[in-house]
Amino acid sequence: MFDNINTNNGIYRRRRLVNKVMLTLSLATLVFGLFWLCWIILTLLLKGAPALSWSLFTEITPPPGQDGGLINAIVGSLLMAGVGTLIGTPIGVLAGTYLAEYGQRGWLAPATRFLNDVLLSAPSIIIGLFIYAVYVAQVGHFSGWAGALALSILVVPVVVRTTDNMLLLVPNSLREAAAALGCPKWRMITMVCYRAAKSGIITGILLAIARISGETAPLLFTALSNQFMSWDMNAPMSNLPVVIYQYAASPFKDWNNLAWAGATLITLLVLGINILARSLFRKS
Repeated sequence: MFDNINTNNGIYRRRRLVNKVMLTLSLATLVFGLFWLCWIILTLLLKGAPALSWSLFTEITPPPGQDGGLINAIVGSLLMAGVGTLIGTPIGVLAGTYLAEYGQRGWLAPATRFLNDVLLSAPSIIIGLFIYAVYVAQVGHFSGWAGALALSILVVPVVVRTTDNMLLLVPNSLREAAAALGCPKWRMITMVCYRAAKSGIITGILLAIARISGETAPLLFTALSNQFMSWDMNAPMSNLPVVIYQYAASPFKDWNNLAWAGATLITLLVLGINILARSLFRKS
Protein backbone atom coordinates (compact mmCIF):
# COMPACT_ATOMS: atom_id res chain seq x y z
CA MET A 1 0.00 0.00 0.00
CA PHE A 2 2.81 2.38 0.88
CA ASP A 3 5.15 1.23 -1.90
CA ASN A 4 3.61 3.68 -4.38
CA ILE A 5 4.28 6.79 -2.24
CA ASN A 6 6.31 9.38 -4.12
CA THR A 7 9.06 10.37 -1.69
CA ASN A 8 9.98 13.32 -3.91
CA ASN A 9 6.55 14.85 -3.39
CA GLY A 10 6.83 18.28 -1.73
CA ILE A 11 3.92 17.72 0.65
CA TYR A 12 5.35 14.37 1.75
CA ARG A 13 8.79 15.85 2.45
CA ARG A 14 7.28 18.79 4.33
CA ARG A 15 5.22 16.46 6.51
CA ARG A 16 8.26 14.33 7.28
CA LEU A 17 10.18 17.47 8.26
CA VAL A 18 7.39 18.68 10.51
CA ASN A 19 7.17 15.21 12.06
CA LYS A 20 10.91 15.16 12.83
CA VAL A 21 10.79 18.66 14.30
CA MET A 22 7.86 17.83 16.56
CA LEU A 23 9.41 14.55 17.68
CA THR A 24 12.65 16.37 18.49
CA LEU A 25 10.83 19.06 20.48
CA SER A 26 8.79 16.45 22.34
CA LEU A 27 11.91 14.47 23.22
CA ALA A 28 13.68 17.66 24.32
CA THR A 29 10.85 18.65 26.65
CA LEU A 30 10.77 15.10 28.06
CA VAL A 31 14.50 15.20 28.79
CA PHE A 32 14.15 18.71 30.25
CA GLY A 33 11.41 17.63 32.66
CA LEU A 34 13.17 14.41 33.67
CA PHE A 35 16.41 16.32 34.27
CA TRP A 36 14.84 18.54 36.94
CA LEU A 37 12.92 15.65 38.48
CA CYS A 38 16.05 13.51 38.76
CA TRP A 39 18.02 16.48 40.10
CA ILE A 40 15.44 17.11 42.83
CA ILE A 41 15.25 13.45 43.85
CA LEU A 42 19.04 13.07 43.78
CA THR A 43 19.51 16.20 45.90
CA LEU A 44 16.98 14.96 48.44
CA LEU A 45 18.64 11.56 48.63
CA LEU A 46 22.15 13.00 48.98
CA LYS A 47 21.16 15.46 51.70
CA GLY A 48 18.33 13.57 53.35
CA ALA A 49 19.49 9.94 53.28
CA PRO A 50 22.44 10.51 55.69
CA ALA A 51 19.98 12.01 58.21
CA LEU A 52 17.67 8.99 58.08
CA SER A 53 18.12 6.92 61.21
CA TRP A 54 16.15 4.85 63.68
CA SER A 55 15.93 7.80 66.07
CA LEU A 56 14.02 9.71 63.40
CA PHE A 57 11.07 7.35 64.00
CA THR A 58 11.41 7.04 67.79
CA GLU A 59 12.22 10.52 69.15
CA ILE A 60 10.34 13.82 69.06
CA THR A 61 11.58 17.04 67.50
CA PRO A 62 14.49 18.34 69.60
CA PRO A 63 15.54 21.80 70.76
CA PRO A 64 18.58 23.29 68.93
CA GLY A 65 21.84 21.50 69.60
CA GLN A 66 20.33 18.21 70.71
CA ASP A 67 19.61 14.94 68.95
CA GLY A 68 16.05 14.03 68.11
CA GLY A 69 13.64 12.77 65.51
CA LEU A 70 10.34 13.46 63.82
CA ILE A 71 8.00 10.90 65.37
CA ASN A 72 5.56 13.54 66.64
CA ALA A 73 5.43 15.16 63.21
CA ILE A 74 5.01 11.80 61.47
CA VAL A 75 2.18 10.78 63.81
CA GLY A 76 0.46 14.15 63.39
CA SER A 77 0.67 13.98 59.62
CA LEU A 78 -0.68 10.42 59.56
CA LEU A 79 -3.58 11.33 61.86
CA MET A 80 -4.64 14.42 59.94
CA ALA A 81 -4.16 12.86 56.51
CA GLY A 82 -6.06 9.76 57.63
CA VAL A 83 -8.99 11.69 59.08
CA GLY A 84 -9.04 14.03 56.08
CA THR A 85 -9.16 11.04 53.73
CA LEU A 86 -11.94 9.39 55.75
CA ILE A 87 -14.00 12.59 55.59
CA GLY A 88 -13.34 13.52 51.98
CA THR A 89 -13.46 10.11 50.31
CA PRO A 90 -17.14 9.22 50.92
CA ILE A 91 -18.22 12.73 49.92
CA GLY A 92 -16.15 12.57 46.73
CA VAL A 93 -17.31 9.07 45.78
CA LEU A 94 -20.99 9.87 46.34
CA ALA A 95 -20.76 13.18 44.49
CA GLY A 96 -18.95 11.53 41.57
CA THR A 97 -21.57 8.79 41.54
CA TYR A 98 -24.38 11.34 41.29
CA LEU A 99 -22.64 13.14 38.42
CA ALA A 100 -22.06 9.95 36.43
CA GLU A 101 -25.27 8.03 37.18
CA TYR A 102 -27.95 10.64 37.89
CA GLY A 103 -26.73 13.88 36.36
CA GLN A 104 -27.38 13.22 32.67
CA ARG A 105 -30.05 15.93 32.50
CA GLY A 106 -30.43 19.39 33.95
CA TRP A 107 -28.02 22.12 34.93
CA LEU A 108 -26.89 20.83 38.34
CA ALA A 109 -24.34 18.28 37.10
CA PRO A 110 -22.53 20.61 34.64
CA ALA A 111 -22.46 23.36 37.29
CA THR A 112 -21.10 20.91 39.86
CA ARG A 113 -18.38 19.71 37.48
CA PHE A 114 -17.37 23.32 36.80
CA LEU A 115 -17.21 24.19 40.51
CA ASN A 116 -15.30 20.98 41.20
CA ASP A 117 -12.72 21.93 38.55
CA VAL A 118 -12.39 25.36 40.18
CA LEU A 119 -11.88 23.75 43.60
CA LEU A 120 -9.41 21.28 42.10
CA SER A 121 -7.20 24.10 40.82
CA ALA A 122 -7.66 26.44 43.79
CA PRO A 123 -4.48 27.25 45.76
CA SER A 124 -4.38 25.28 48.97
CA ILE A 125 -3.64 28.39 51.02
CA ILE A 126 -7.15 29.63 50.21
CA ILE A 127 -8.58 26.44 51.70
CA GLY A 128 -6.49 27.04 54.81
CA LEU A 129 -7.74 30.62 55.14
CA PHE A 130 -11.32 29.43 54.66
CA ILE A 131 -11.08 26.83 57.44
CA TYR A 132 -9.31 29.37 59.64
CA ALA A 133 -12.20 31.80 59.21
CA VAL A 134 -15.08 29.35 59.64
CA TYR A 135 -13.57 27.02 62.27
CA VAL A 136 -10.32 28.12 63.92
CA ALA A 137 -11.42 31.70 64.52
CA GLN A 138 -14.75 30.49 65.94
CA VAL A 139 -13.33 27.98 68.43
CA GLY A 140 -10.40 30.22 69.28
CA HIS A 141 -7.50 27.78 68.84
CA PHE A 142 -5.62 25.73 66.29
CA SER A 143 -6.27 22.00 66.20
CA GLY A 144 -5.70 18.77 64.38
CA TRP A 145 -9.40 18.63 63.52
CA ALA A 146 -9.09 21.91 61.65
CA GLY A 147 -6.08 20.58 59.74
CA ALA A 148 -7.92 17.37 58.86
CA LEU A 149 -10.93 19.37 57.69
CA ALA A 150 -8.75 21.50 55.42
CA LEU A 151 -7.11 18.39 53.96
CA SER A 152 -10.51 16.74 53.42
CA ILE A 153 -11.59 19.67 51.24
CA LEU A 154 -8.50 19.06 49.10
CA VAL A 155 -9.36 15.36 48.84
CA VAL A 156 -12.94 15.88 47.63
CA PRO A 157 -12.36 17.36 44.13
CA VAL A 158 -9.74 14.75 43.21
CA VAL A 159 -12.01 11.87 44.22
CA VAL A 160 -15.05 13.47 42.56
CA ARG A 161 -13.24 13.89 39.24
CA THR A 162 -11.80 10.36 39.27
CA THR A 163 -15.04 8.67 40.33
CA ASP A 164 -17.04 10.57 37.72
CA ASN A 165 -14.61 9.72 34.92
CA MET A 166 -14.24 6.07 35.89
CA LEU A 167 -18.00 5.46 36.14
CA LEU A 168 -18.55 7.12 32.77
CA LEU A 169 -16.12 4.58 31.28
CA VAL A 170 -18.25 1.65 32.45
CA PRO A 171 -20.08 0.29 29.36
CA ASN A 172 -23.82 0.93 29.34
CA SER A 173 -24.33 -2.69 28.31
CA LEU A 174 -23.44 -3.74 31.87
CA ARG A 175 -26.06 -1.38 33.27
CA GLU A 176 -28.66 -2.59 30.76
CA ALA A 177 -27.93 -6.22 31.60
CA ALA A 178 -28.40 -5.54 35.31
CA ALA A 179 -31.63 -3.61 34.65
CA ALA A 180 -32.93 -6.43 32.44
CA LEU A 181 -32.53 -8.83 35.37
CA GLY A 182 -34.70 -6.54 37.51
CA CYS A 183 -31.82 -5.11 39.53
CA PRO A 184 -32.65 -1.80 41.29
CA LYS A 185 -30.49 1.13 40.25
CA TRP A 186 -28.78 1.50 43.62
CA ARG A 187 -27.79 -2.18 43.57
CA MET A 188 -26.69 -1.91 39.95
CA ILE A 189 -24.39 0.98 40.90
CA THR A 190 -22.91 -0.74 43.95
CA MET A 191 -22.62 -4.28 42.56
CA VAL A 192 -21.84 -3.61 38.90
CA CYS A 193 -20.54 -0.08 38.29
CA TYR A 194 -18.40 0.19 41.42
CA ARG A 195 -16.86 -3.21 40.78
CA ALA A 196 -16.04 -2.32 37.19
CA ALA A 197 -14.53 1.05 38.18
CA LYS A 198 -12.94 -0.12 41.44
CA SER A 199 -9.32 0.21 40.37
CA GLY A 200 -9.84 3.69 38.93
CA ILE A 201 -11.64 4.94 42.04
CA ILE A 202 -8.93 3.56 44.31
CA THR A 203 -6.36 5.24 42.08
CA GLY A 204 -8.11 8.58 42.59
CA ILE A 205 -8.13 8.10 46.37
CA LEU A 206 -4.41 7.29 46.36
CA LEU A 207 -3.65 10.35 44.25
CA ALA A 208 -5.66 12.48 46.68
CA ILE A 209 -3.63 11.09 49.59
CA ALA A 210 -0.43 11.87 47.68
CA ARG A 211 -1.63 15.43 47.15
CA ILE A 212 -2.41 16.18 50.79
CA SER A 213 0.72 14.47 52.14
CA GLY A 214 2.93 17.45 51.39
CA GLU A 215 0.50 20.34 51.87
CA THR A 216 1.96 23.03 54.14
CA ALA A 217 -0.09 26.20 53.67
CA PRO A 218 -3.46 24.84 54.92
CA LEU A 219 -1.83 23.38 58.05
CA LEU A 220 -0.12 26.66 58.93
CA PHE A 221 -3.55 28.26 59.32
CA THR A 222 -5.29 25.31 60.97
CA ALA A 223 -3.11 22.81 62.87
CA LEU A 224 -0.03 25.04 63.26
CA SER A 225 2.48 22.80 65.06
CA ASN A 226 3.47 21.22 68.36
CA GLN A 227 6.98 20.34 69.46
CA PHE A 228 5.75 17.55 71.72
CA MET A 229 4.12 14.20 71.09
CA SER A 230 0.36 14.69 71.00
CA TRP A 231 -2.59 12.49 70.12
CA ASP A 232 -5.14 15.19 70.94
CA MET A 233 -6.82 16.25 67.71
CA ASN A 234 -8.44 19.19 69.50
CA ALA A 235 -5.08 20.89 70.11
CA PRO A 236 -2.28 22.20 67.89
CA MET A 237 -0.62 19.22 66.26
CA SER A 238 2.81 18.73 64.77
CA ASN A 239 3.08 17.66 61.13
CA LEU A 240 5.88 17.00 58.69
CA PRO A 241 5.25 19.81 56.15
CA VAL A 242 5.21 22.58 58.77
CA VAL A 243 8.21 21.12 60.63
CA ILE A 244 10.14 20.98 57.36
CA TYR A 245 9.21 24.60 56.64
CA GLN A 246 10.31 25.76 60.10
CA TYR A 247 13.48 23.69 60.33
CA ALA A 248 14.68 24.41 56.80
CA ALA A 249 14.55 28.17 57.49
CA SER A 250 16.36 27.90 60.83
CA PRO A 251 20.07 28.74 61.28
CA PHE A 252 20.75 25.49 63.17
CA LYS A 253 22.52 22.73 61.27
CA ASP A 254 20.86 19.86 63.17
CA TRP A 255 17.41 21.28 62.38
CA ASN A 256 18.39 21.65 58.72
CA ASN A 257 19.36 17.97 58.64
CA LEU A 258 16.00 16.97 60.12
CA ALA A 259 14.26 19.12 57.50
CA TRP A 260 16.10 17.27 54.72
CA ALA A 261 15.21 13.93 56.31
CA GLY A 262 11.53 14.92 56.53
CA ALA A 263 11.50 16.12 52.93
CA THR A 264 13.01 12.82 51.84
CA LEU A 265 10.34 10.87 53.73
CA ILE A 266 7.50 12.83 52.13
CA THR A 267 9.05 12.55 48.66
CA LEU A 268 9.49 8.79 48.95
CA LEU A 269 5.93 8.45 50.29
CA VAL A 270 4.40 10.50 47.48
CA LEU A 271 6.53 8.73 44.86
CA GLY A 272 5.50 5.33 46.22
CA ILE A 273 1.80 6.25 46.26
CA ASN A 274 1.96 7.54 42.69
CA ILE A 275 3.73 4.40 41.49
CA LEU A 276 1.12 2.26 43.23
CA ALA A 277 -1.72 4.31 41.74
CA ARG A 278 -0.30 4.08 38.23
CA SER A 279 0.20 0.34 38.64
CA LEU A 280 -3.42 -0.14 39.66
CA PHE A 281 -4.62 1.99 36.77
CA ARG A 282 -2.46 0.12 34.27
CA LYS A 283 -3.76 -3.22 35.54
CA SER A 284 -7.33 -1.94 35.16
